Amino acid sequence: MAEFVLEWRGALAQRCSETMKTIPICLLMISSALTAQEPVMDLEARKESVVNLEAHIAQREARLTQSAQDLINLDKRIERQVDEDTAESVKLITRGASERICRFAFEYARREGRRKVTAVHKANIMKCTDGLFLRVAQQVAQEYTDIAFEDRIVDNMCMQLVQKPELYDVLVMPNLYGDIISDLCSGLVGGLGVAPGANIGTRYAVFEPVHGSAPKYAGQNKVNPTATILSGALMLRHLGETRAAERVEEAVREVIGAGKDVTYDLKPVADDPTAVGTREMAQAIAARIQAAR
Repeated sequence: MAEFVLEWRGALAQRCSETMKTIPICLLMISSALTAQEPVMDLEARKESVVNLEAHIAQREARLTQSAQDLINLDKRIERQVDEDTAESVKLITRGASERICRFAFEYARREGRRKVTAVHKANIMKCTDGLFLRVAQQVAQEYTDIAFEDRIVDNMCMQLVQKPELYDVLVMPNLYGDIISDLCSGLVGGLGVAPGANIGTRYAVFEPVHGSAPKYAGQNKVNPTATILSGALMLRHLGETRAAERVEEAVREVIGAGKDVTYDLKPVADDPTAVGTREMAQAIAARIQAAR
């Protein structure tokens, strides 16, 4: 996260630098455009606006710098190398964050007509941290009596999902367990290439495949576009465009079900010569969406 913020800050600083280089040119153009009828005070006012803009950019950059430094400092407190042979990591669980994610899970279940929420944890061993998460989940569950609630220990949950996934519906858990179990669930339904993802904040939301950007495959027209397309469908649902999301999801199901215009990972064998590329599969899905209009 800290690396991302620093990279973002660097890009922002570069854009700001390029913008500031153009300001003298802009001022020259403004000055040249002034006529005898236009008072010199207009130019002074514009100069003042430019100065205010420069100050605003500097303040924003300073705040971003401080945020990045705060993340770096937090990183050092959470995980560190004690000496050459020892490293330590601290697990942080807060009531506020636990309540927020648990409440989101129940609200999601209610909104989507789901029947049950399962809290996943390791409270039998991590009695303080995961114990706090479990207690909060139990307290939140009492407010949603229309939705069934249960909890599972994380290692048992992995086995249960492989043996009888049909028993489960909505799972809520701390971040590390979610990272692991989401990949496990992806494997159950076709791999990371078909698993969409959403990061929902209080003000912003980001939608992306579970596997991330996969830059090593960029430009090869090879990888499965399903996860990216379904992430778009999640965004549509988030924006309240339910019907549009359903059309996208139905088109994806039809194309995968037909088994013709799909990438190599969705074929019976990976070297199937009939496998298509990223672009061709996406075009087949788009054609199904258009046909459903």
